[in-house]
Amino acid sequence: MLVIIVGILVISLSLALGFIVFVGIAGFVLVMGIVMRVRYWWLGRATGGQNAAEHPGKPQPSGQPRIIEGEYQEVRKPGGPKDNG
Repeated sequence: MLVIIVGILVISLSLALGFIVFVGIAGFVLVMGIVMRVRYWWLGRATGGQNAAEHPGKPQPSGQPRIIEGEYQEVRKPGGPKDNG
């Protein structure tokens, strides 16, 4: 009779402990999901709501690449290598 009582007690404690661990892990996953959701929302807000199609160098939805034109000027340091051309 004592074996049955101890067995029921051990099984009950195991189920209770397992439930507590499960709730703890589920809570952690929920909090991390909320943190990641807020982080992505904050980054989207910081970039002005740009999506992947609006980034330079990415193809546009129409299939045409986005071209950015500009000018540059080479600056040489004084005393640097001279161009023989």
